[in-house]
Amino acid sequence: MSNIDIIRAWKDEEYRHSLSAEQQEQLPANPAGLIELNDEDMSSVSGGSSLHTGCGNPLHTPVFSCETKELIS
Repeated sequence: MSNIDIIRAWKDEEYRHSLSAEQQEQLPANPAGLIELNDEDMSSVSGGSSLHTGCGNPLHTPVFSCETKELIS
């Protein structure tokens, strides 16, 4: 199996499942490892939300009030 096929199998689940059992057994482990989040971990994820209050740096955390400099809970 070529390096390109191995990388594709790592990245593309549908392609990986299309390989024969023998080909799947020959795949080396993905160097990134297996990444799975359980339901408890997923419940604490909040992508796409913004806590920025407009203080100048949109990437700062935790969020402080620009006026009082107190932590906003």
